Amino acid sequence: MTKTIFGTLADGTPVHEVVLRSAAGAEARIIEWGAVVRDLVVPHAGGRQRVVLGFPRLEDYPAHSPHAGTIAGRFANRIAGGRFTLDGKTYQMPLNQDGKHTLHSGANGFGKRPWTFIHHDEASVTLALVSPDGDAGLPGTVNVFCRYSLVGLTLRVELGATTDAPTIVNLAHHSYFKLDDGADILDHEFEIRANLMTPVDADLIPDGSVVSVSGTPYDFRKPRPIRFVKPDGGLFWYDNNFILRRDRSEPSAAPGLAIAHAATLRSLRNGLAMQVWTTEPALQAYDGSRISTPVPGLDGQPYGANAGIALEPQHVPDSPNLPHFPSTVLRPGEVYRQVSEYRFGA
Repeated sequence: MTKTIFGTLADGTPVHEVVLRSAAGAEARIIEWGAVVRDLVVPHAGGRQRVVLGFPRLEDYPAHSPHAGTIAGRFANRIAGGRFTLDGKTYQMPLNQDGKHTLHSGANGFGKRPWTFIHHDEASVTLALVSPDGDAGLPGTVNVFCRYSLVGLTLRVELGATTDAPTIVNLAHHSYFKLDDGADILDHEFEIRANLMTPVDADLIPDGSVVSVSGTPYDFRKPRPIRFVKPDGGLFWYDNNFILRRDRSEPSAAPGLAIAHAATLRSLRNGLAMQVWTTEPALQAYDGSRISTPVPGLDGQPYGANAGIALEPQHVPDSPNLPHFPSTVLRPGEVYRQVSEYRFGA
């Protein structure tokens, strides 16, 4: 494990980076800005492969990063109109999506600010963040923890939070994955263990219903390429939330919580695969169709459309306004816990 200064923010705050290594030969670089996984390299039969999108300079993150590698929160994903009611009181959040809705808790969400390293060793690092009462219009002071661990060829993400007043919490890890050196992920084979998804409107806000994926472009129950061509010849793009079956599970690193197989991504070029396992009830799959960065990424080339796919374990978007879905309310005395694992192999 090594710890260095990765860069300095405009206000003079230093941002540190820690390098994690596992006995199996995986290596991850974590920075305090946004609790970002800046780089992740894993060995495979053909050598070593970088599997996430990232940037070589700190200044590229606040200026150009599409949430690459962050922890999104205090409430990840979208809230319709940025408004919800909790215990009879209505709260208003920043409207950073087209001036109409809230995405990832606004322009200063958890993925857009510095965290603090509080512990690190050869293969793990823990970061902490204090989100004050009123942060993004939300009630309660929330203490948040994120622990990244390299266990063999697995990146484990453990998230926790407590509050001193009733609030909402929905955290999500937001790395963009690409398992080979191709220009995009459209020919990656993809499988999601989900029979149902949440339909959305033109603003990507769920309407509160669930529909079967059967016979639709959202049917990834059997592995198939991400690329899906519409009748008019254009590409179908994905930024959707899937309700996980959770039919294949095992005990997680958090006692009392089961971790379930959510998805599998596979490169047909080099045979490298990644399984996503999580304690969360849903998975947001965003194919990166709107990525467009004017600065070079870790591969030396600017990232364009579909340069990576974000697989974000979380709760259903806008669930504070959809009480029939699992609750995202956190109250004093309770502990928010999430464990998600990204398991690499042949």
